[in-house]
Amino acid sequence: MLFEAITFVGIFYSSIRKATQSNSSDKLSSLLEFSPVKKSFLFSALYAAFIFGGRHLMNKRAKFELRKPLVLWSLTLAVFSIFGALRTGAYMVYILMTKGLKQSVCDQSFYNGPVSKFWAYAFVLSKAPELGDTIFIILRKQKLIFLHWYHHITVLLYSWYSYKDMVAGGGWFMTMNYGVHAVMYSYYALRAAGFRVSRKFAMFITLSQITQMLMGCVINYLVFYWMQHDQCHSHFQNIFWSSLMYLSYLVLFCHFFFEAYIGKRRKTTKAE
Repeated sequence: MLFEAITFVGIFYSSIRKATQSNSSDKLSSLLEFSPVKKSFLFSALYAAFIFGGRHLMNKRAKFELRKPLVLWSLTLAVFSIFGALRTGAYMVYILMTKGLKQSVCDQSFYNGPVSKFWAYAFVLSKAPELGDTIFIILRKQKLIFLHWYHHITVLLYSWYSYKDMVAGGGWFMTMNYGVHAVMYSYYALRAAGFRVSRKFAMFITLSQITQMLMGCVINYLVFYWMQHDQCHSHFQNIFWSSLMYLSYLVLFCHFFFEAYIGKRRKTTKAE
Protein backbone atom coordinates (compact mmCIF):
# COMPACT_ATOMS: atom_id res chain seq x y z
CA MET A 1 0.00 0.00 0.00
CA LEU A 2 2.85 2.37 0.83
CA PHE A 3 4.44 1.54 -2.55
CA GLU A 4 1.24 2.51 -4.39
CA ALA A 5 1.02 5.78 -2.45
CA ILE A 6 4.63 6.69 -3.24
CA THR A 7 4.02 5.77 -6.90
CA PHE A 8 1.02 8.13 -7.12
CA VAL A 9 3.03 10.92 -5.49
CA GLY A 10 5.89 10.22 -7.92
CA ILE A 11 3.58 10.52 -10.93
CA PHE A 12 2.13 13.77 -9.55
CA TYR A 13 5.65 15.06 -8.84
CA SER A 14 6.86 14.29 -12.37
CA SER A 15 3.91 15.96 -14.07
CA ILE A 16 4.14 19.12 -11.96
CA ARG A 17 7.92 19.20 -12.26
CA LYS A 18 7.62 19.32 -16.05
CA ALA A 19 5.09 22.13 -15.81
CA THR A 20 7.32 24.19 -13.53
CA GLN A 21 10.46 23.93 -15.63
CA SER A 22 11.59 27.25 -17.07
CA ASN A 23 10.96 26.13 -20.64
CA SER A 24 7.38 25.24 -19.74
CA SER A 25 6.31 28.57 -18.30
CA ASP A 26 3.53 28.90 -20.85
CA LYS A 27 1.94 25.67 -19.63
CA LEU A 28 2.23 26.83 -16.05
CA SER A 29 0.59 30.15 -16.83
CA SER A 30 -2.21 28.59 -18.83
CA LEU A 31 -3.23 26.32 -15.95
CA LEU A 32 -3.66 28.86 -13.19
CA GLU A 33 -3.39 32.33 -14.67
CA PHE A 34 -6.34 31.79 -17.00
CA SER A 35 -9.34 32.72 -14.81
CA PRO A 36 -8.11 30.83 -11.71
CA VAL A 37 -10.86 32.37 -9.60
CA LYS A 38 -13.55 31.21 -12.03
CA LYS A 39 -12.08 27.71 -12.06
CA SER A 40 -11.98 27.57 -8.27
CA PHE A 41 -15.61 28.69 -8.05
CA LEU A 42 -16.57 26.05 -10.62
CA PHE A 43 -14.83 23.31 -8.62
CA SER A 44 -16.46 24.59 -5.43
CA ALA A 45 -19.93 24.62 -7.00
CA LEU A 46 -19.51 21.06 -8.28
CA TYR A 47 -18.22 20.03 -4.87
CA ALA A 48 -21.21 21.56 -3.08
CA ALA A 49 -23.59 19.91 -5.56
CA PHE A 50 -21.95 16.56 -4.90
CA ILE A 51 -22.26 17.01 -1.13
CA PHE A 52 -26.00 17.66 -1.15
CA GLY A 53 -26.74 15.35 -4.07
CA GLY A 54 -24.54 12.57 -2.71
CA ARG A 55 -26.06 12.69 0.76
CA HIS A 56 -29.55 12.56 -0.75
CA LEU A 57 -28.66 9.52 -2.88
CA MET A 58 -27.02 7.72 0.03
CA ASN A 59 -30.03 8.17 2.33
CA LYS A 60 -31.67 4.96 1.11
CA ARG A 61 -28.50 3.06 0.27
CA ALA A 62 -26.20 0.93 2.37
CA LYS A 63 -22.87 2.51 3.18
CA PHE A 64 -19.73 1.53 1.32
CA GLU A 65 -16.81 0.16 3.32
CA LEU A 66 -14.00 1.49 1.07
CA ARG A 67 -11.33 0.74 3.68
CA LYS A 68 -8.48 -0.09 1.29
CA PRO A 69 -9.15 2.86 -1.06
CA LEU A 70 -9.30 5.15 1.98
CA VAL A 71 -5.97 3.85 3.28
CA LEU A 72 -4.38 4.42 -0.12
CA TRP A 73 -5.94 7.88 -0.44
CA SER A 74 -4.86 9.04 3.01
CA LEU A 75 -1.40 7.51 2.66
CA THR A 76 -0.87 9.22 -0.70
CA LEU A 77 -1.79 12.62 0.73
CA ALA A 78 0.35 11.91 3.82
CA VAL A 79 3.44 11.12 1.72
CA PHE A 80 2.83 14.16 -0.49
CA SER A 81 2.39 16.43 2.54
CA ILE A 82 5.47 15.05 4.30
CA PHE A 83 7.66 15.77 1.29
CA GLY A 84 6.04 19.20 0.91
CA ALA A 85 6.61 20.03 4.58
CA LEU A 86 10.26 18.95 4.44
CA ARG A 87 11.05 20.87 1.24
CA THR A 88 9.20 24.10 2.06
CA GLY A 89 10.18 23.89 5.72
CA ALA A 90 13.87 23.66 4.84
CA TYR A 91 13.54 26.73 2.62
CA MET A 92 11.68 28.76 5.25
CA VAL A 93 14.16 27.84 8.00
CA TYR A 94 17.03 28.91 5.73
CA ILE A 95 15.40 32.30 5.02
CA LEU A 96 14.61 32.82 8.70
CA MET A 97 18.15 31.99 9.81
CA THR A 98 19.93 34.02 7.14
CA LYS A 99 17.60 36.94 6.41
CA GLY A 100 15.21 37.20 9.35
CA LEU A 101 11.46 37.17 9.99
CA LYS A 102 10.54 40.10 7.77
CA GLN A 103 12.20 38.58 4.73
CA SER A 104 10.55 35.20 5.39
CA VAL A 105 7.15 36.90 5.37
CA CYS A 106 7.63 39.46 2.60
CA ASP A 107 10.02 37.74 0.21
CA GLN A 108 8.41 36.58 -3.04
CA SER A 109 11.27 34.26 -3.96
CA PHE A 110 9.28 31.39 -2.41
CA TYR A 111 7.18 31.42 -5.58
CA ASN A 112 10.21 31.42 -7.88
CA GLY A 113 12.92 29.40 -6.14
CA PRO A 114 14.17 26.26 -7.92
CA VAL A 115 12.67 23.97 -5.25
CA SER A 116 9.99 26.05 -3.50
CA LYS A 117 8.48 27.04 -6.86
CA PHE A 118 7.44 23.46 -7.50
CA TRP A 119 6.02 22.92 -4.03
CA ALA A 120 4.11 26.21 -4.10
CA TYR A 121 2.52 25.21 -7.41
CA ALA A 122 1.84 21.65 -6.19
CA PHE A 123 0.23 23.04 -3.03
CA VAL A 124 -2.23 25.15 -4.97
CA LEU A 125 -3.14 22.34 -7.37
CA SER A 126 -3.55 19.84 -4.52
CA LYS A 127 -6.47 21.79 -3.07
CA ALA A 128 -8.71 20.49 -5.88
CA PRO A 129 -8.05 16.72 -5.43
CA GLU A 130 -8.18 17.15 -1.63
CA LEU A 131 -11.91 17.70 -2.08
CA GLY A 132 -11.98 13.93 -2.55
CA ASP A 133 -11.82 13.54 1.24
CA THR A 134 -15.53 14.28 1.33
CA ILE A 135 -16.36 11.54 -1.17
CA PHE A 136 -15.30 8.93 1.38
CA ILE A 137 -17.32 10.59 4.15
CA ILE A 138 -20.49 10.60 2.06
CA LEU A 139 -20.12 7.12 0.57
CA ARG A 140 -19.29 5.66 3.99
CA LYS A 141 -22.24 7.60 5.49
CA GLN A 142 -20.14 9.27 8.16
CA LYS A 143 -20.98 12.53 9.89
CA LEU A 144 -20.15 15.53 7.71
CA ILE A 145 -19.60 18.66 9.79
CA PHE A 146 -19.76 22.24 8.52
CA LEU A 147 -16.09 22.87 9.33
CA HIS A 148 -15.01 20.08 6.97
CA TRP A 149 -16.61 21.28 3.74
CA TYR A 150 -16.34 24.99 4.57
CA HIS A 151 -12.60 24.58 5.11
CA HIS A 152 -12.14 22.68 1.84
CA ILE A 153 -14.05 25.24 -0.24
CA THR A 154 -12.48 28.36 1.24
CA VAL A 155 -8.91 27.06 1.10
CA LEU A 156 -9.38 26.20 -2.58
CA LEU A 157 -10.88 29.61 -3.36
CA TYR A 158 -8.26 31.58 -1.45
CA SER A 159 -5.26 29.56 -2.69
CA TRP A 160 -6.17 29.93 -6.35
CA TYR A 161 -7.10 33.58 -5.84
CA SER A 162 -3.79 34.45 -4.14
CA TYR A 163 -1.29 32.37 -6.11
CA LYS A 164 -1.48 34.47 -9.27
CA ASP A 165 -0.53 37.63 -7.29
CA MET A 166 2.32 35.94 -5.40
CA VAL A 167 1.31 37.78 -2.24
CA ALA A 168 3.48 38.04 0.86
CA GLY A 169 2.98 35.43 3.58
CA GLY A 170 2.40 32.60 1.12
CA GLY A 171 5.52 30.73 2.20
CA TRP A 172 4.33 30.64 5.80
CA PHE A 173 0.77 29.67 4.88
CA MET A 174 1.83 26.81 2.63
CA THR A 175 4.54 25.44 4.93
CA MET A 176 2.21 25.40 7.94
CA ASN A 177 -0.49 23.67 5.93
CA TYR A 178 1.91 21.04 4.59
CA GLY A 179 3.13 20.34 8.13
CA VAL A 180 -0.31 19.94 9.68
CA HIS A 181 -1.54 17.83 6.77
CA ALA A 182 1.51 15.56 7.03
CA VAL A 183 0.48 14.61 10.56
CA MET A 184 -3.27 14.65 9.89
CA TYR A 185 -3.27 12.38 6.84
CA SER A 186 -0.81 10.00 8.51
CA TYR A 187 -3.31 9.73 11.36
CA TYR A 188 -6.18 9.12 8.91
CA ALA A 189 -4.17 6.41 7.13
CA LEU A 190 -3.40 4.62 10.40
CA ARG A 191 -7.03 4.77 11.51
CA ALA A 192 -8.29 3.54 8.14
CA ALA A 193 -5.81 0.66 8.24
CA GLY A 194 -7.28 -0.48 11.55
CA PHE A 195 -4.52 0.65 13.90
CA ARG A 196 -5.51 1.88 17.33
CA VAL A 197 -4.29 5.44 17.69
CA SER A 198 -4.35 7.31 20.98
CA ARG A 199 -7.03 9.96 21.39
CA LYS A 200 -4.23 12.33 22.39
CA PHE A 201 -2.93 12.15 18.82
CA ALA A 202 -6.25 13.49 17.52
CA MET A 203 -6.18 16.24 20.16
CA PHE A 204 -2.64 17.15 19.12
CA ILE A 205 -3.74 17.49 15.48
CA THR A 206 -6.62 19.82 16.40
CA LEU A 207 -4.34 21.89 18.64
CA SER A 208 -1.86 22.10 15.74
CA GLN A 209 -4.65 23.36 13.50
CA ILE A 210 -5.65 25.98 16.08
CA THR A 211 -2.00 27.08 16.32
CA GLN A 212 -1.83 27.25 12.52
CA MET A 213 -4.86 29.57 12.44
CA LEU A 214 -3.40 31.80 15.16
CA MET A 215 -0.14 32.02 13.22
CA GLY A 216 -2.10 32.80 10.05
CA CYS A 217 -3.70 35.79 11.80
CA VAL A 218 -0.28 36.97 13.03
CA ILE A 219 1.25 36.67 9.55
CA ASN A 220 -1.63 38.66 8.07
CA TYR A 221 -1.06 41.41 10.63
CA LEU A 222 2.68 41.50 9.81
CA VAL A 223 1.98 41.64 6.07
CA PHE A 224 -0.47 44.51 6.59
CA TYR A 225 1.95 46.39 8.85
CA TRP A 226 4.95 46.02 6.55
CA MET A 227 2.82 46.71 3.47
CA GLN A 228 2.20 50.21 4.84
CA HIS A 229 5.96 50.78 4.59
CA ASP A 230 6.17 49.34 1.05
CA GLN A 231 8.13 46.34 2.32
CA CYS A 232 5.57 43.60 1.62
CA HIS A 233 3.86 42.82 -1.67
CA SER A 234 0.15 42.40 -1.06
CA HIS A 235 -3.08 44.39 -1.19
CA PHE A 236 -5.82 45.19 1.28
CA GLN A 237 -8.44 43.00 -0.40
CA ASN A 238 -6.24 39.91 -0.10
CA ILE A 239 -5.36 40.61 3.54
CA PHE A 240 -9.04 41.17 4.36
CA TRP A 241 -10.18 37.84 2.89
CA SER A 242 -7.23 35.97 4.34
CA SER A 243 -7.79 37.43 7.81
CA LEU A 244 -11.51 36.67 7.65
CA MET A 245 -10.74 33.11 6.58
CA TYR A 246 -8.18 32.47 9.33
CA LEU A 247 -10.34 34.05 12.02
CA SER A 248 -13.33 31.94 11.00
CA TYR A 249 -11.13 28.81 11.06
CA LEU A 250 -9.82 29.76 14.50
CA VAL A 251 -13.35 30.06 15.91
CA LEU A 252 -14.55 26.84 14.23
CA PHE A 253 -11.54 24.74 15.25
CA CYS A 254 -11.74 26.01 18.85
CA HIS A 255 -15.44 25.13 18.89
CA PHE A 256 -14.66 21.69 17.44
CA PHE A 257 -11.96 21.11 20.06
CA PHE A 258 -14.34 21.99 22.87
CA GLU A 259 -17.16 19.82 21.50
CA ALA A 260 -14.96 16.83 20.63
CA TYR A 261 -12.68 16.68 23.66
CA ILE A 262 -13.83 18.90 26.55
CA GLY A 263 -17.60 18.67 26.15
CA LYS A 264 -17.57 14.89 25.74
CA ARG A 265 -15.33 14.47 28.80
CA ARG A 266 -17.74 16.51 30.93
CA LYS A 267 -20.72 14.46 29.70
CA THR A 268 -18.85 11.22 30.50
CA THR A 269 -17.98 12.48 33.99
CA LYS A 270 -21.60 13.43 34.71
CA ALA A 271 -22.84 10.06 33.45
CA GLU A 272 -20.47 8.27 35.82
